[in-house]
Order: sequence, then structure tokens, then C-alpha cells
Amino acid sequence: MSINDATPQDWDRLKKTGLEHWQKEEYVDPYDQPPINDPVNAPRHYNTGNIECIEGIEESMSSVAFKGYLKGNCMKYLWRYDYKGKQVEDLQKAGWYLDKLTKMVTKENE
Repeated sequence: MSINDATPQDWDRLKKTGLEHWQKEEYVDPYDQPPINDPVNAPRHYNTGNIECIEGIEESMSSVAFKGYLKGNCMKYLWRYDYKGKQVEDLQKAGWYLDKLTKMVTKENE
């Protein structure tokens, strides 16, 4: 949830319970934790800066070109999944690109 989506009830609840956590020594700020690396859905090396790499690529291309890019990445991961030693990860990556392509085509055909 975004801070902009907080309701007055959310703020009241925070006032009542949130301060207790901040006053305890053992409190750990959940936003002060290193991000969990998810090599399929959110690889760290694609999430630096203010925009995710895939979003920048999509914005730099036409719809037709971007769909070709997604299709090519599906094919790339399917082609090499048996050769890199990370079979399941490469198949999941192929699925990620296929899912993105499927959603894009579905949206265009609505």
C-alpha cells in the first residue's frame, strides 16, 4: 500500500500501535532490509535506478518491436535451458517473458 492510499483509520491505528514498536530497542525497520534477490521475477541487476530495465526497453520500442523482443527472449531461454546448468531458472525466465507477452496480446485484443 502506498502512503497516499492510507485512510484516516490507518493513521489512527498507526498512532495507537506504531509508536510502541519504534520505542523498543529490538524494532527492525522492514524497509531497512536488503532486497531479496529473485533471479526470475526481479533480478537485482535489472532494478537499479528509478526505472526497471524491462520498462525502459518497452518505452523505447513500438508495440510490435517489444512483442518481438519478448518472443525472442522466450526462445532464447528455451533454446539454452539445457546447457547452462540452471534448467528450472531458465524455463521460469522463458515463462516470465511468455506471460508478459500473453498479457500484452490479451490486452490489445480486448
